[in-house]
Amino acid sequence: MISTKRFDIPSMKAYKYDQREKNVFYASPEFKMRVVSLGPGESMPKCDMASYVIFVGIEGEAEVDVGMDRVVISRGQCLVSEPATLSMRSNAGARLLGIQVTKGNAE
Repeated sequence: MISTKRFDIPSMKAYKYDQREKNVFYASPEFKMRVVSLGPGESMPKCDMASYVIFVGIEGEAEVDVGMDRVVISRGQCLVSEPATLSMRSNAGARLLGIQVTKGNAE
């Protein structure tokens, strides 16, 4: 039997960056999913990610620095990044779905 789960992401509680592990709502060896929430003027410091990262905008707008590139994500938009150094900030506040996917060895 295949295991499936359904999540209501917009209604999930989100914790501040210092408690970010509480925002993980699904984890497996291959990937994990979390809600990312930034209040107005808040930021997420630089983080070296060894995994692929996918951010999907749920509400608001966030600026994401991926290496030397800056990408703005708003509701309904998606950012996909290979392993890189990431940081994020929001002027007006933002809520995103963050997915980390482990890079496989088969290349």
